[in-house]
Amino acid sequence: MRVLITGGAGFIGANLVRECERAGYECVVLDNLSTGRADNLEGTAARLVRGDVRSLDALARVAEDTDAVVHLAARGSVPRSIADPLVTHEVNAGGTLNVLEAARITNGQQVIVASSSSVYGANPELPKREAAATRPLSPYAASKLAGESYALAYGSSYGLPTLAFRFFNVFGQLQPAGHAYAAVIPAFVDAALRSTPLTVHGQGTQSRDFTHVSTVCRTILRALEERTSCPDPVNLAFGTKTSLLEVIELLGQELDVPIVVEHTDSRVGDVPHSQADHGLLDSLLPGITPKPFIDGLRETIAWMRSLESSESQTISLPKA
Repeated sequence: MRVLITGGAGFIGANLVRECERAGYECVVLDNLSTGRADNLEGTAARLVRGDVRSLDALARVAEDTDAVVHLAARGSVPRSIADPLVTHEVNAGGTLNVLEAARITNGQQVIVASSSSVYGANPELPKREAAATRPLSPYAASKLAGESYALAYGSSYGLPTLAFRFFNVFGQLQPAGHAYAAVIPAFVDAALRSTPLTVHGQGTQSRDFTHVSTVCRTILRALEERTSCPDPVNLAFGTKTSLLEVIELLGQELDVPIVVEHTDSRVGDVPHSQADHGLLDSLLPGITPKPFIDGLRETIAWMRSLESSESQTISLPKA
């Protein structure tokens, strides 16, 4: 099988390339390298095509000879979307539409689309069920809801086999830190390893259903193998609920160092709590066991330490 992975030079995409290659699949990566890195693909056989999902022509050219598409390319970050909502919409909503149209006019192949738990937004219901009302709090969340809606609409209108996964706070190796829009886990680990204060927006009581990238990649691979599609969005998380304060406590225990925390104002668009109902996922892809949070945190710490200790910044990935 030949799989097109948009955003495949990014954090999740580069991990997915390795997962697919271990299964014997050939990977083609489309990435504009705005946030992804070509060296994330070192050691793989993936063919990297530099291109943008905002170009339907570019997508159609690379999709033509593929059997499935995993669409991960996105403009991430709630704060970034608030600062620049138009580009967020163009990439996340318009780009997803282009991916689906490229698949429709070429081979009609399976398309797996990455959506986000942020679509639930202000809905306080826990755990989050796919049938619950969506109330986006940011342009990022709205753009992700638009993208998954297009995926489901293409499945209904054209019979395209689509699957929209709602990701919940994915973390792990290759996730970058040290920039303004870094996700919470790499930001916390990076600060702790550098003995600098951890910035917490709000009181730190907000909770997340953290999912290790290896679990996400194994789930996507299983969906590719079984050519799974669904007329509804599907949560890709497993019902955990870990607060930021608990993350900080575990991080201090693992590093055996005191953690200094600086609290700042809560951020606009942040969701207070996120936890997935995973009943639909279990029914579609039974038997998937998630990596425990503490194991994923230890692997992330080890990987980030390896970057600190290597002058060449050599990428070292744990075995799946």
